[in-house]
Amino acid sequence: MKNVPKPWQVERYKASYPSGTRIEILHMDDPYAPIPPGTKGTVNLVDDIGTLHCTFDNGRTLGVIPGEDSFRVIQETPEKSKEHKRSRGYER
Repeated sequence: MKNVPKPWQVERYKASYPSGTRIEILHMDDPYAPIPPGTKGTVNLVDDIGTLHCTFDNGRTLGVIPGEDSFRVIQETPEKSKEHKRSRGYER
């Protein structure tokens, strides 16, 4: 992490990306385990240094760092959300 965010920035991230927020990765500069562009995921929590801990639709979990990784918040229709839950075995 190049710059540790200030406490006010962390609070802003926590308010902007609450648990359940859906995101889409645009670019991740991680030489070891990048998430491919276009991958969608769900924010689980934002920790005290501002990392967004996410579970991605491909089953991976990884921290997303605002300012280093590029992502966008996405809005999904209820139908898309239901399809996602069914495909992951959450709905009967």
